[in-house]
Amino acid sequence: MGKMRIKTLGLDDQEKTQQKDDNVVKQSSIDESKSTKIKQSKKIRLKLVGEQQKKAKNEVDKVLKNKSNGLDIKAAIKLLKKISYANFDETVEVHLNVKKQGLKGEVVLPYGTGKKKNIVVVDDKFISDLQEEKINLDSIDVLLSTSAYMPKLSKFAKVLGPKKLFPNPKQGTLTDNMDEAVSRFNSGLVHWKTEAKFPLIHQSIGKKSFSDEQIEENFKALINSVGKSNITKCFLKLSMTPAVPIDLSNL
Repeated sequence: MGKMRIKTLGLDDQEKTQQKDDNVVKQSSIDESKSTKIKQSKKIRLKLVGEQQKKAKNEVDKVLKNKSNGLDIKAAIKLLKKISYANFDETVEVHLNVKKQGLKGEVVLPYGTGKKKNIVVVDDKFISDLQEEKINLDSIDVLLSTSAYMPKLSKFAKVLGPKKLFPNPKQGTLTDNMDEAVSRFNSGLVHWKTEAKFPLIHQSIGKKSFSDEQIEENFKALINSVGKSNITKCFLKLSMTPAVPIDLSNL
């Protein structure tokens, strides 16, 4: 009887092992099926996006056929919203060709950019956390400091500099009037400048959900700041749309 019981137990173990193997095979098959479906879904989405992009470009080309100088800003905004196919609140972008490199400045956009800025004011805790590498610098949009903290902050210049976070009086991030600085940056203050090696400026001026009038006012504020006389070409686009050339002659 004892031997029979031992033998039976051995068979049960084999059956359990076989069941585990079968489950592994089934799970592998399920995972492979899911992976195949995900790949097929991505292909379908990419194909759909490609078709939507082509349709949007054709629409822009059709409208621009008899507009060699581009569209006025009002018409451009309406066109971009019409051809937008993205299912998220796209960013409104301005791209400028200017006469020379090295142009830079700042402007308060009347309606902001639509992005909530993470503004951080340097204090003792910030210095301590920075020393211990507890801060995610990529999450900071603006770093403000008073002159009193600059001696302590200067040792981190090589870390903050490349991320464009080192406080600077020219940008208004080094100031002893902190309340005013925070208010300015929260009100829609943006800094624009040309690329390092090319006379090009890229600046976001709002979101697709902004009204046409809000986008237009922000656009005008940026163009006035850069100066029409400095601009050779101007384009407006949303995150996922083709760029539309803008005629600035009547602005």
